[in-house]
Amino acid sequence: MKFLENMSFGQYVPARSWVHRLDPRAKVGALALLLTGIFMAGRPYDWILWAAVLWLCAALAQTNVAFLLRSIRTVLFLIVFTALLNLFFASGEPLWQWGIFRVSREGVELAWTMALRLTLLVLFANLLTLTTSPMALSDGLESLFSPFKRFGFPAHELAMMMTIALRFIPTLLSETDRILKAQLARGADLDRGSVVRRMKAFIPVLVPLFVIVFQRADDLAVAMEARCYRGGEGRTRMKPFRWRAADTAALVFCALLIAGQKLLNWVVG
Repeated sequence: MKFLENMSFGQYVPARSWVHRLDPRAKVGALALLLTGIFMAGRPYDWILWAAVLWLCAALAQTNVAFLLRSIRTVLFLIVFTALLNLFFASGEPLWQWGIFRVSREGVELAWTMALRLTLLVLFANLLTLTTSPMALSDGLESLFSPFKRFGFPAHELAMMMTIALRFIPTLLSETDRILKAQLARGADLDRGSVVRRMKAFIPVLVPLFVIVFQRADDLAVAMEARCYRGGEGRTRMKPFRWRAADTAALVFCALLIAGQKLLNWVVG
């Protein structure tokens, strides 16, 4: 199935790039700053700026841009659906109307703005998971959330859940591909017919997949109990984080991008 071949979100691709060597806390902070700038974008030159930043980050991470762009296919339906909702139901100066559907000038602008915004959000988030191992990402998030422990926030448990979810994405994709191939070998037709017929055809795929998911979860729980896992209290890391000048430079660069975008909008008007 092409959908599975294009599914790259949550996968980690090891490399010796500058982005891979950054502290995961710096990468999460930089991602938050980049997403803030993307939410503030709205002018055509803003999108050119963030597209150039994405290309620069992919080049520094030694990541194939074509591989990164293919991840958009997995969320293409959500992007198109969101754009169509804004296109046909946003209020403003009407350009065309048929029944309850109305296209306005503001709706056209909002539709392509939301489409570009969602696309960049997915690409930058995917770049983070491609360059950060699940364990490093989990430790980084736990470290960032640790100040909130005094208020009862379950930082370690939340980070552990995210780690397990990211770790099992490739495994579940592999199991799904194996089940699909087994069903196709038995003569199943999954790519033809109406939407209802296709949904019914996927039931023999979903049932064994759910069984495998529950079995994996049970095996993981037994393995953690057998190793006397009792949460994050008193646990230490094999490789403690070391904040370097490059991590500070990455955050400063992202903050300067937002400042530059605001200055450009103020100058151009």
